[in-house]
Amino acid sequence: MKILDLLRMSSSSLWKRKFRTVLTILGVVIGTASIVVMISLGLGLNKATMEDIERYGGLTTIQVYEGRGSSGDGMAVAVSSGGSSSSSKEKVMRLDDATVETLGMIEHVESVSPILQISVIAKYGQYINDWMNVQGMTAQALEDLNINVGEGHLPTGDSELEFFYGNEIANQFYNPKTYEYPSNEGKQVVDLMNDTLFIIFDQSAYWNSQYSSGDEMGGSTTPPPKKYIIPTAGVEAKGDDENSWTPNSYRIYCNIDALKVTLKRIFRNKAIPGQPTTSNGKPYKEIYYSQLKVNVDDIDYVQEVQEYIRGLGYEADSNIEWVQSTQKQYANIQAMLGGIGAVSLLVAAIGITNTMMMSIYERTKEIGVMKVLGCDMRNIQAMFLVEAAYIGFIGGVAGLGLSYGISAIINKAVAASGNMSTLSFIPVWLAGASLVFAVIIGMVAGFFPSRRAMKLSPLAAIRNE
Repeated sequence: MKILDLLRMSSSSLWKRKFRTVLTILGVVIGTASIVVMISLGLGLNKATMEDIERYGGLTTIQVYEGRGSSGDGMAVAVSSGGSSSSSKEKVMRLDDATVETLGMIEHVESVSPILQISVIAKYGQYINDWMNVQGMTAQALEDLNINVGEGHLPTGDSELEFFYGNEIANQFYNPKTYEYPSNEGKQVVDLMNDTLFIIFDQSAYWNSQYSSGDEMGGSTTPPPKKYIIPTAGVEAKGDDENSWTPNSYRIYCNIDALKVTLKRIFRNKAIPGQPTTSNGKPYKEIYYSQLKVNVDDIDYVQEVQEYIRGLGYEADSNIEWVQSTQKQYANIQAMLGGIGAVSLLVAAIGITNTMMMSIYERTKEIGVMKVLGCDMRNIQAMFLVEAAYIGFIGGVAGLGLSYGISAIINKAVAASGNMSTLSFIPVWLAGASLVFAVIIGMVAGFFPSRRAMKLSPLAAIRNE
């Protein structure tokens, strides 16, 4: 018997009993939709987490900080506390251009980007923003941040220092006398692109000048530090909604070479805030980086490169441990949710078995005639298996369509709440696997009834009414 004949006979037999067939298919629809939606929730959570990690830190990025090793060679520093000093010396692994070159030669490392951080104070009229984090980076590293520029441009030149402001910097200005933030009332007092800001790099001197009481204590009043006007390169774009926070919202970016030149000029022969000093409190000639961002060519090598960097004596952090832990947790969640959905499909499989058994009892005489006419036993079995597979296929397709509809509703509701954009995610492999699984479940459920049909006695089947 040809496959087309089997399909034609199976389809004809099923639709002779439309109501029963539809109810059986409905069970498969519910079972398939339950499994797909349940698994899609786990996949959606995992996908959203991976996107957040990529957005805020990167899946293949390693942050490298200075490390401390055993005493011996290397740079030595004296540790002092409470006016007393310790003669103990330990090796400090600073981050400099030589470190950048060394890490760049490690296998699987694509690039190494230095980052220099410093905190500054900005004043505009009576308002102040007293904790602004400035990050100096290379032009290429700034481009790789993929910042949504609202006005102006990213800092490009390395000769003149320019600031690029995050979209929340303007909202952080407040009145130091009343401690009131105009942004809390929906007001923005500073236009970062057009207004002139006075930048103070020496925070310590500023606060000493503000709170020194030389006249009362009989000493001299600390003079205020010099203020600088730094041109604005650009401002990050605002988001579509009120909660437009991004990883760059509270940061200020600039070119790292221009920042180093400016800091050396401002703090000439003085210690730069955040930079190490000798045991005598004198600054080093070289400006050391706050951290290095190492980009690895593949996530599979991140942990290997990270351990290698740690072996060199540096501190190295990445999201790989978090990623592995998160993926393990979401795999357990997917298994649990899939198991819950599988119960529905198990019930549907019982329904298929019942339908096929009823079909055999109703078609006993037909089976007997087919056997008497010499029909191959395997064809009889195949006919019932195809019917069961037919039910599984139709139910699987309809269940998959229902799954996409439920997934769209869930994502729309979640997006409206503002928590995340995608909670339910149905990849192509899940859609295909669910369809194949539904067909297999149908055939497995129909196997026992098909064996029963194959073993019926021809004479007993013909005599059956």
